[in-house]
Amino acid sequence: MHATDTRSPGADAPQRRAAAPRASELEAATARVLTEGGDARIALSSAGVNRYGCAPRPDARLIAFGSCTASVVSAPAFAAATALHSRLRAHPGHYRDEIERLRHELRVLSGAADVPGTQVVLGASGTDLHLFAAHLAARDRGAPLQAVMAQAAETGSGVAAALSALHFGSHTCQGERVVAGAPVAAASLRAPAGVRLRDADGSVRDADAVDAEFTTHAQRIVRSGGRCLLVLTDVSKTGLLAPSPACALRLRAAFGDRLDVLVDACQFRIAPATLRGYLAHGFMVAITGSKFITGPAFSGALLLPPELAERASTLPLQALRGYSTLPDWPRRWPAAAALDDAANPGLLLRWEAALTELHRFRAVPPAAIEAFLIDWGRAVAERIAQDPCFAALPVPPLRRATSPSDGGWDHLQTIFPFVVRRVGAGGRSRPLSADETALLYRRLQASDLAPPPRASEPPARGLRVQLGQPVPCGPRDGVPVSALRICASARWVADAAGSPHGTGHAVRQAMRAFDRLALLAQQLDGDFDAAACGTPRDASMAA
Repeated sequence: MHATDTRSPGADAPQRRAAAPRASELEAATARVLTEGGDARIALSSAGVNRYGCAPRPDARLIAFGSCTASVVSAPAFAAATALHSRLRAHPGHYRDEIERLRHELRVLSGAADVPGTQVVLGASGTDLHLFAAHLAARDRGAPLQAVMAQAAETGSGVAAALSALHFGSHTCQGERVVAGAPVAAASLRAPAGVRLRDADGSVRDADAVDAEFTTHAQRIVRSGGRCLLVLTDVSKTGLLAPSPACALRLRAAFGDRLDVLVDACQFRIAPATLRGYLAHGFMVAITGSKFITGPAFSGALLLPPELAERASTLPLQALRGYSTLPDWPRRWPAAAALDDAANPGLLLRWEAALTELHRFRAVPPAAIEAFLIDWGRAVAERIAQDPCFAALPVPPLRRATSPSDGGWDHLQTIFPFVVRRVGAGGRSRPLSADETALLYRRLQASDLAPPPRASEPPARGLRVQLGQPVPCGPRDGVPVSALRICASARWVADAAGSPHGTGHAVRQAMRAFDRLALLAQQLDGDFDAAACGTPRDASMAA
């Protein structure tokens, strides 16, 4: 027989009121920790956003198609990070156990677990991972290492410095103040050789010519007595893959242990079959949870294939103390004992948020992923092609070793770069300059410039939209220009899979983003013809 509850209906109200502030305080603390354990790029400005324009809390009113740069954390991901933060507060001694759990989940979800012996090294950012890879590849100090990489505009501003073992900022992720451009260790490595992927006008260079240039650099380095770190970018800021995997395999076969391959997959726009293939060939793979997966900025992982991991486990790591700690490296990694045994809860919470998104994405069948990317991508490409306010930057098909029959979806385009154009009253048009595009990019997502729409205003007015940051793409009409990027992401795919009309909603949101962009571009110049730009009928109905 159950006892009767004689409390009045409001008897537990004080407990509920006390719990609410505790939850609020925990969420505020979680948001703060999400901005720690990285470098200055994730520090918050006076407006409460990081250098990428992202706040550390969910923002349901932002239309986010900028995953090639960064994303605002989603509500489910923030809840997962908050729950983990609560556990760490209650049991701070469990940090290493949580890191190992995360490492295991990442290995399984990425596909790396299917290559037994693969090891996972955590890092604050993709740039940090390039530094780690260069450090491990430079194992033979008698043979100077030089990297060969895609042009910096297609990768990252600090990548060349990291591959040269130079500090790439004024602060490390461990909070150490450093001098940008100074050697991380006693001596720097040779500056990497860069290969252009696009011509001056933004057109794509011939793929065979690009492979040939990578090959020439690698041959020069090895034949002169050095060691080569070949960086295979998969994919670049504007959706390119270079050099081809076939080229990397040929060079690895030709030069053996005089050449290592690092796959820069920091966009993480690759299917498990592709990642497994890279690891099986002995390539290092750098990934992040903050691009396609849409976790908070600054969550990286360097996947080391079995043979390389075993060989590298005893290499000295003291030079990386400003960028890494003992728990970032696998257990029983002998050389990691030289690093500080310190926690980086910010990195852990950011990866927890990213894994929440990755779990959701991996639950979607590959056929459904492919269907979404085809339908959404077609609608976006048609809008860019049909609207005179936009001009596409070409993106060729990706030359991968895997195929759709392998369960892969990553042969499909997910990054769509384009240049914004002004259309004059007489039908004349010109591209926006790089400075104008940068201003447009900032205004597009700025809350103080996007008041809620009134009933009498066009639907595009008042929207806040996040696209990929402008990427320089050469001069047009004698003026330097940049391309904005609209991207599909794991979050859009998972959200669409959970609704019968999810793909149609994602398409409509993309069209609204284009409408908003055209409207703001109009405000940059009074001669802009608003009537010439707008949603083409077919694109607006696409689903």
